[in-house]
Amino acid sequence: MTAATTRLLYVARHAEASSDETELTERGRQQATLLGERLRDVALSAVHHGPLPRAAETARLVHEQLRRDVPLLVSEPAGDYVPYVPRREELPTDSADRFLGFVEQFPEAERSRGPGLADAALARFTGPADGAEPLHELVVTHAFLAAWFVRDALDAPAWRWLGLSHSNAALTVIRYTPGRPAALAMVNDMGHLPEELRWTGFPPELRV
Repeated sequence: MTAATTRLLYVARHAEASSDETELTERGRQQATLLGERLRDVALSAVHHGPLPRAAETARLVHEQLRRDVPLLVSEPAGDYVPYVPRREELPTDSADRFLGFVEQFPEAERSRGPGLADAALARFTGPADGAEPLHELVVTHAFLAAWFVRDALDAPAWRWLGLSHSNAALTVIRYTPGRPAALAMVNDMGHLPEELRWTGFPPELRV
């Protein structure tokens, strides 16, 4: 039997992107560089990122700041998609219309393929890892998958990814220890960003 060890999953939403989402803004490049500096002394075994340009560029800039030469790997399950489409009866009555309207604005193709990719992301990136030494991995992704990871760690209902927001280049860390429930070490942490680079990509009414 293969031994199981603790996995520490570092999850970051991509940095601020241009209006057409083809590249990062100057602020976004600063955010990504600072995120990389924060993670410089973490013994990362790999940096995974979604295939879209804003995630790929963020991951590259983070990777450039690391002290170790670790693999930089593109991953379709780390991409941008709707991870779960709820049914009306699952949702709180007072927010059902808003949540359903939000999800329905995405193309049917994206909504139908998302749950399979979300399952693949959980299978690949969560839970205790094989081996004798703790595993540290970074996933540079998008707001929806970051929310899906948090929801899963809390064992919350599937629809509860809705309403969980993540700032650009903010850091979430989830610890998966054999024999224990998943533990959120931090969520949406922006301690590595100066005040003027915080809260981008966050709904204005929810900014602190």
